[in-house]
Amino acid sequence: MKHIADLPKVGLLHLFIKHTSAALTINENADPDVRKDMESIFNRLVKEREPYYCHTLEGDDDMPAHAKASIIGPSVSIPITNGRLNMGTWQGIYLCEFRDYGGSRKIVATVMGE
Repeated sequence: MKHIADLPKVGLLHLFIKHTSAALTINENADPDVRKDMESIFNRLVKEREPYYCHTLEGDDDMPAHAKASIIGPSVSIPITNGRLNMGTWQGIYLCEFRDYGGSRKIVATVMGE
């Protein structure tokens, strides 16, 4: 595993989550209310216990978690400039857990560059 000190001078960090009910995104990381609001928005967009769901054996939160993960996506890419992640001042990387009790998650980190 590379440490931040081992990042190339110029390149790209690609992060990929190996799960279908969680996602990765980049969003504001300064105010914790953003996380609460994002959760509220997604819970209103994709509700649990909809009568048209067929995939229900794994719990009320499972099918909505798959839909939310598809909307957000499984990966993010961050440019590396001068050996540092080149993100905006307020940006942070979110692991979006959409299950009520998701358990451990695995992320693949790929660093490319020189």
